[in-house]
Amino acid sequence: MAGQLTASLPAAGAAAPARAAEGQSVPWLLLAPATLALVVMFVLPIGYVLLLSITDPALSIAHYKRIFSVPLYTRVLFNTFTTSLTVTVACLLLGYPVAYVMTRRSDWVSTVLLMCVAVCFWTGFIVRTYAWLVILGNKGPVIGIHQALGLGPPPRLLFTTFSSTLGMVHILLPYMILALYSVMKKIDPNLLRAAASLGARPNASFREVFLPLSLPGVVNGGILVFTICLGFFITPILLGTPKDMMISQLINQQIEELLAWGFASAVAVVLLVATSVVLAVYNRFFGLDRLWG
Repeated sequence: MAGQLTASLPAAGAAAPARAAEGQSVPWLLLAPATLALVVMFVLPIGYVLLLSITDPALSIAHYKRIFSVPLYTRVLFNTFTTSLTVTVACLLLGYPVAYVMTRRSDWVSTVLLMCVAVCFWTGFIVRTYAWLVILGNKGPVIGIHQALGLGPPPRLLFTTFSSTLGMVHILLPYMILALYSVMKKIDPNLLRAAASLGARPNASFREVFLPLSLPGVVNGGILVFTICLGFFITPILLGTPKDMMISQLINQQIEELLAWGFASAVAVVLLVATSVVLAVYNRFFGLDRLWG
Protein backbone atom coordinates (compact mmCIF):
# COMPACT_ATOMS: atom_id res chain seq x y z
CA MET A 1 0.00 0.00 0.00
CA ALA A 2 2.81 2.37 0.90
CA GLY A 3 4.58 1.44 -2.33
CA GLN A 4 1.52 2.30 -4.37
CA LEU A 5 1.27 5.73 -2.71
CA THR A 6 4.96 6.36 -3.28
CA ALA A 7 4.61 5.46 -6.97
CA SER A 8 1.61 7.75 -7.44
CA LEU A 9 3.40 10.83 -6.04
CA PRO A 10 5.82 11.28 -8.99
CA ALA A 11 2.95 10.83 -11.42
CA ALA A 12 0.94 13.58 -9.69
CA GLY A 13 4.01 15.84 -9.57
CA ALA A 14 4.57 15.37 -13.32
CA ALA A 15 0.92 16.14 -14.10
CA ALA A 16 0.98 19.48 -12.25
CA PRO A 17 3.40 21.24 -14.67
CA ALA A 18 1.43 19.86 -17.58
CA ARG A 19 -1.79 21.35 -16.23
CA ALA A 20 -0.02 24.63 -15.53
CA ALA A 21 1.33 24.78 -19.09
CA GLU A 22 -2.12 23.97 -20.45
CA GLY A 23 -3.66 26.74 -18.33
CA GLN A 24 -1.12 29.26 -19.61
CA SER A 25 -1.83 28.35 -23.24
CA VAL A 26 -5.60 28.83 -22.95
CA PRO A 27 -5.48 32.71 -22.97
CA TRP A 28 -3.26 32.68 -26.05
CA LEU A 29 -5.64 30.33 -27.84
CA LEU A 30 -8.54 32.63 -26.99
CA LEU A 31 -6.64 35.67 -28.29
CA ALA A 32 -5.53 33.96 -31.49
CA PRO A 33 -8.72 34.62 -33.58
CA ALA A 34 -8.87 38.31 -32.63
CA THR A 35 -5.13 38.73 -33.21
CA LEU A 36 -5.38 37.05 -36.60
CA ALA A 37 -8.31 39.29 -37.57
CA LEU A 38 -6.40 42.44 -36.55
CA VAL A 39 -3.33 41.36 -38.49
CA VAL A 40 -5.28 40.50 -41.64
CA MET A 41 -7.66 43.47 -41.58
CA PHE A 42 -5.43 46.23 -40.18
CA VAL A 43 -1.72 45.47 -39.92
CA LEU A 44 -1.25 43.99 -43.38
CA PRO A 45 -3.32 46.65 -45.25
CA ILE A 46 -1.61 49.51 -43.39
CA GLY A 47 1.78 47.94 -44.01
CA TYR A 48 0.98 47.60 -47.70
CA VAL A 49 -0.12 51.23 -47.93
CA LEU A 50 3.11 52.31 -46.22
CA LEU A 51 5.15 50.16 -48.61
CA LEU A 52 3.25 51.48 -51.63
CA SER A 53 3.87 55.09 -50.60
CA ILE A 54 7.65 54.67 -50.95
CA THR A 55 7.87 52.11 -53.79
CA ASP A 56 5.34 53.32 -56.40
CA PRO A 57 6.68 53.83 -59.03
CA ALA A 58 10.21 53.59 -57.54
CA LEU A 59 11.81 53.41 -54.13
CA SER A 60 11.91 57.02 -52.84
CA ILE A 61 10.25 59.51 -50.52
CA ALA A 62 9.31 61.81 -53.40
CA HIS A 63 5.61 61.55 -52.61
CA TYR A 64 6.12 62.89 -49.08
CA LYS A 65 8.29 65.73 -50.37
CA ARG A 66 5.55 66.58 -52.85
CA ILE A 67 2.90 66.73 -50.14
CA PHE A 68 4.78 69.33 -48.11
CA SER A 69 6.25 71.31 -51.03
CA VAL A 70 3.24 71.83 -53.32
CA PRO A 71 1.00 74.68 -52.03
CA LEU A 72 -2.18 72.90 -53.14
CA TYR A 73 -1.54 69.90 -50.90
CA THR A 74 -0.34 71.91 -47.93
CA ARG A 75 -3.54 73.96 -48.22
CA VAL A 76 -5.57 70.74 -48.15
CA LEU A 77 -3.74 69.67 -44.99
CA PHE A 78 -4.29 73.07 -43.41
CA ASN A 79 -7.97 73.10 -44.38
CA THR A 80 -8.49 69.61 -42.95
CA PHE A 81 -7.11 70.54 -39.55
CA THR A 82 -8.82 73.94 -39.40
CA THR A 83 -12.17 72.44 -40.40
CA SER A 84 -11.79 69.67 -37.82
CA LEU A 85 -10.96 72.25 -35.16
CA THR A 86 -13.92 74.44 -36.17
CA VAL A 87 -16.33 71.50 -36.05
CA THR A 88 -14.94 70.42 -32.68
CA VAL A 89 -15.40 73.88 -31.15
CA ALA A 90 -18.92 74.18 -32.59
CA CYS A 91 -19.88 70.75 -31.22
CA LEU A 92 -18.51 71.72 -27.81
CA LEU A 93 -20.42 75.02 -27.70
CA LEU A 94 -23.66 73.32 -28.73
CA GLY A 95 -23.20 70.06 -26.86
CA TYR A 96 -22.12 71.30 -23.45
CA PRO A 97 -25.43 73.04 -22.57
CA VAL A 98 -27.42 70.04 -23.81
CA ALA A 99 -25.34 67.59 -21.76
CA TYR A 100 -25.56 69.89 -18.75
CA VAL A 101 -29.36 70.02 -18.91
CA MET A 102 -29.54 66.26 -19.43
CA THR A 103 -27.45 65.79 -16.30
CA ARG A 104 -29.07 68.35 -14.03
CA ARG A 105 -32.70 67.64 -14.91
CA SER A 106 -34.34 64.42 -13.78
CA ASP A 107 -37.77 64.93 -15.36
CA TRP A 108 -39.15 64.42 -18.86
CA VAL A 109 -36.86 67.11 -20.30
CA SER A 110 -33.79 64.95 -19.73
CA THR A 111 -35.53 61.93 -21.21
CA VAL A 112 -36.61 63.79 -24.34
CA LEU A 113 -33.15 65.23 -24.89
CA LEU A 114 -31.53 61.83 -24.43
CA MET A 115 -33.97 60.28 -26.91
CA CYS A 116 -33.24 63.00 -29.47
CA VAL A 117 -29.50 62.46 -29.11
CA ALA A 118 -29.95 58.69 -29.42
CA VAL A 119 -32.11 59.00 -32.55
CA CYS A 120 -29.52 61.27 -34.16
CA PHE A 121 -26.76 58.89 -33.15
CA TRP A 122 -28.54 55.87 -34.63
CA THR A 123 -29.51 57.58 -37.89
CA GLY A 124 -26.97 57.00 -40.65
CA PHE A 125 -24.75 59.95 -41.49
CA ILE A 126 -25.54 59.56 -45.19
CA VAL A 127 -29.25 59.96 -44.45
CA ARG A 128 -28.55 63.07 -42.38
CA THR A 129 -26.32 64.49 -45.12
CA TYR A 130 -29.02 64.06 -47.76
CA ALA A 131 -31.53 65.62 -45.37
CA TRP A 132 -29.40 68.79 -45.35
CA LEU A 133 -29.41 68.71 -49.16
CA VAL A 134 -33.18 68.99 -49.02
CA ILE A 135 -33.33 71.50 -46.15
CA LEU A 136 -30.77 73.90 -47.63
CA GLY A 137 -31.74 73.41 -51.28
CA ASN A 138 -33.36 76.04 -53.50
CA LYS A 139 -36.78 74.48 -52.93
CA GLY A 140 -36.16 73.66 -49.29
CA PRO A 141 -37.93 75.06 -46.23
CA VAL A 142 -35.19 77.58 -45.37
CA ILE A 143 -35.34 79.29 -48.75
CA GLY A 144 -39.14 79.02 -48.72
CA ILE A 145 -39.37 80.86 -45.39
CA HIS A 146 -36.91 83.49 -46.63
CA GLN A 147 -39.02 84.15 -49.73
CA ALA A 148 -42.28 84.14 -47.78
CA LEU A 149 -40.93 86.85 -45.47
CA GLY A 150 -39.89 88.93 -48.48
CA LEU A 151 -36.30 89.39 -47.35
CA GLY A 152 -34.92 89.81 -50.86
CA PRO A 153 -32.94 87.43 -53.05
CA PRO A 154 -32.47 84.04 -51.39
CA PRO A 155 -28.95 83.39 -50.09
CA ARG A 156 -26.87 80.54 -51.38
CA LEU A 157 -26.76 78.02 -48.56
CA LEU A 158 -25.97 74.76 -50.32
CA PHE A 159 -22.50 73.80 -51.60
CA THR A 160 -20.73 76.27 -49.34
CA THR A 161 -18.31 76.09 -46.45
CA PHE A 162 -21.21 76.85 -44.13
CA SER A 163 -23.32 73.91 -45.31
CA SER A 164 -20.40 71.49 -45.14
CA THR A 165 -19.47 72.56 -41.62
CA LEU A 166 -23.11 72.49 -40.52
CA GLY A 167 -23.54 68.94 -41.81
CA MET A 168 -20.42 67.70 -40.03
CA VAL A 169 -21.44 69.42 -36.79
CA HIS A 170 -24.86 67.76 -36.97
CA ILE A 171 -23.31 64.34 -37.52
CA LEU A 172 -20.65 64.59 -34.80
CA LEU A 173 -22.66 66.46 -32.17
CA PRO A 174 -24.07 63.25 -30.57
CA TYR A 175 -20.53 62.00 -29.97
CA MET A 176 -19.66 65.18 -28.11
CA ILE A 177 -22.87 65.16 -26.07
CA LEU A 178 -22.50 61.53 -25.02
CA ALA A 179 -18.84 62.03 -24.06
CA LEU A 180 -19.78 65.04 -21.94
CA TYR A 181 -22.83 63.33 -20.45
CA SER A 182 -20.85 60.27 -19.34
CA VAL A 183 -18.51 62.49 -17.31
CA MET A 184 -21.10 64.97 -16.02
CA LYS A 185 -23.32 62.15 -14.77
CA LYS A 186 -20.56 61.07 -12.39
CA ILE A 187 -20.28 64.50 -10.74
CA ASP A 188 -21.77 64.31 -7.26
CA PRO A 189 -24.65 66.84 -6.90
CA ASN A 190 -23.80 67.17 -3.23
CA LEU A 191 -20.68 69.10 -4.22
CA LEU A 192 -22.83 71.84 -5.75
CA ARG A 193 -25.12 71.82 -2.72
CA ALA A 194 -22.10 72.15 -0.45
CA ALA A 195 -20.85 75.11 -2.48
CA ALA A 196 -24.28 76.74 -2.24
CA SER A 197 -24.41 76.15 1.50
CA LEU A 198 -21.09 77.98 1.81
CA GLY A 199 -22.53 81.02 0.11
CA ALA A 200 -21.51 80.44 -3.49
CA ARG A 201 -23.88 81.79 -6.11
CA PRO A 202 -25.05 79.42 -8.88
CA ASN A 203 -22.67 80.97 -11.41
CA ALA A 204 -19.75 80.71 -9.00
CA SER A 205 -20.52 77.10 -8.05
CA PHE A 206 -20.73 76.17 -11.71
CA ARG A 207 -17.48 77.95 -12.54
CA GLU A 208 -15.51 76.73 -9.55
CA VAL A 209 -16.96 73.24 -9.04
CA PHE A 210 -18.90 71.81 -11.97
CA LEU A 211 -16.84 73.14 -14.86
CA PRO A 212 -13.44 71.87 -13.62
CA LEU A 213 -14.92 68.44 -12.89
CA SER A 214 -16.43 68.26 -16.38
CA LEU A 215 -13.18 69.11 -18.19
CA PRO A 216 -12.29 65.43 -18.77
CA GLY A 217 -15.51 65.14 -20.78
CA VAL A 218 -14.56 68.24 -22.76
CA VAL A 219 -11.19 66.70 -23.61
CA ASN A 220 -12.70 63.29 -24.39
CA GLY A 221 -15.37 64.71 -26.67
CA GLY A 222 -12.94 67.08 -28.35
CA ILE A 223 -10.46 64.32 -29.17
CA LEU A 224 -13.20 62.00 -30.38
CA VAL A 225 -14.84 64.58 -32.66
CA PHE A 226 -11.52 65.96 -33.94
CA THR A 227 -10.08 62.58 -34.93
CA ILE A 228 -13.30 61.46 -36.63
CA CYS A 229 -13.59 64.74 -38.51
CA LEU A 230 -10.03 64.39 -39.88
CA GLY A 231 -11.21 61.50 -42.06
CA PHE A 232 -14.62 62.83 -43.14
CA PHE A 233 -15.41 62.18 -46.79
CA ILE A 234 -19.07 61.97 -47.83
CA THR A 235 -20.42 65.10 -46.14
CA PRO A 236 -17.78 67.56 -47.49
CA ILE A 237 -18.28 66.17 -51.00
CA LEU A 238 -22.08 66.42 -50.98
CA LEU A 239 -22.42 69.72 -49.11
CA GLY A 240 -19.11 71.54 -49.59
CA THR A 241 -17.10 73.11 -52.39
CA PRO A 242 -13.89 71.99 -54.14
CA LYS A 243 -11.92 74.79 -52.46
CA ASP A 244 -12.74 73.21 -49.07
CA MET A 245 -11.22 69.86 -50.06
CA MET A 246 -10.13 67.67 -47.16
CA ILE A 247 -7.50 64.95 -47.02
CA SER A 248 -9.95 62.12 -47.62
CA GLN A 249 -11.23 63.84 -50.76
CA LEU A 250 -7.66 64.28 -52.01
CA ILE A 251 -7.00 60.58 -51.53
CA ASN A 252 -10.16 59.70 -53.44
CA GLN A 253 -9.24 62.08 -56.27
CA GLN A 254 -5.75 60.65 -56.64
CA ILE A 255 -7.09 57.09 -56.82
CA GLU A 256 -10.32 57.48 -58.79
CA GLU A 257 -9.25 60.14 -61.31
CA LEU A 258 -5.45 59.98 -61.55
CA LEU A 259 -4.72 56.37 -60.52
CA ALA A 260 -1.83 57.72 -58.43
CA TRP A 261 -1.78 54.92 -55.91
CA GLY A 262 1.64 55.78 -54.51
CA PHE A 263 0.86 59.43 -53.84
CA ALA A 264 -2.58 58.57 -52.43
CA SER A 265 -0.93 56.07 -50.10
CA ALA A 266 1.52 58.74 -48.93
CA VAL A 267 -1.34 61.13 -48.17
CA ALA A 268 -3.11 58.35 -46.28
CA VAL A 269 0.03 57.69 -44.24
CA VAL A 270 0.28 61.40 -43.37
CA LEU A 271 -3.35 61.36 -42.19
CA LEU A 272 -2.70 58.20 -40.16
CA VAL A 273 0.40 59.69 -38.55
CA ALA A 274 -1.42 62.94 -37.71
CA THR A 275 -4.28 61.02 -36.09
CA SER A 276 -1.84 58.79 -34.21
CA VAL A 277 0.03 61.83 -32.87
CA VAL A 278 -3.20 63.35 -31.56
CA LEU A 279 -4.18 60.09 -29.87
CA ALA A 280 -0.66 59.59 -28.49
CA VAL A 281 -0.70 63.03 -26.87
CA TYR A 282 -4.11 62.30 -25.39
CA ASN A 283 -2.95 58.91 -24.12
CA ARG A 284 0.16 60.48 -22.59
CA PHE A 285 -1.77 62.94 -20.45
CA PHE A 286 -5.19 61.29 -19.96
CA GLY A 287 -5.17 57.67 -21.15
CA LEU A 288 -7.18 56.15 -23.98
CA ASP A 289 -9.08 54.00 -21.48
CA ARG A 290 -10.81 57.21 -20.25
CA LEU A 291 -12.03 58.24 -23.70
CA TRP A 292 -15.64 57.48 -22.79
CA GLY A 293 -15.36 58.78 -19.25
